[in-house]
Amino acid sequence: KMRQGEKLKTSIKELREKDGMSMIDLAEKVGVPRSTIEYLEEGRYNPSLTLAYKIAEVLNTKIEDLFKVSQ
Repeated sequence: KMRQGEKLKTSIKELREKDGMSMIDLAEKVGVPRSTIEYLEEGRYNPSLTLAYKIAEVLNTKIEDLFKVSQ
């Protein structure tokens, strides 16, 4: 459980752009609306474990490399 004041920092945008993928491309590959990817990248949304796994799989990385808890 995340404590109050903690945010989930993500490297989705950096990894996605490194692969030359748009938000729409990633959203379609993992089966979510583009806005979900936008909210994740902005740290406004915490994904389910299933979604985190799908994103990691598409970006060819590990979940723990995608998300970090920060204050």
